[in-house]
Amino acid sequence: MPNIKSAIKRVNVNKKKNLENKSIKSQINTSVKKFEDAVNAKDVESATKLYAEAVSVIDSAASKNVIHKNTASRKKSRLAKKIDAIR
Repeated sequence: MPNIKSAIKRVNVNKKKNLENKSIKSQINTSVKKFEDAVNAKDVESATKLYAEAVSVIDSAASKNVIHKNTASRKKSRLAKKIDAIR
């Protein structure tokens, strides 16, 4: 544990940001799983709606620098391929 006041603050800030980032990543995984379940059920209408939600969550995470912009782009591309396959 650091002794310097500013270092102690950095530790606390890093813990808080870590929890926030973990929560955002969990939201990504949850939205993607819901989308994939709809795709596996071949429910085009539901999958289209869930695709929009998943893309929104992914874009939000990329804008907050939780995930890299190229990672976000890759994830969205893979989701788009899956939805095109069931149409």
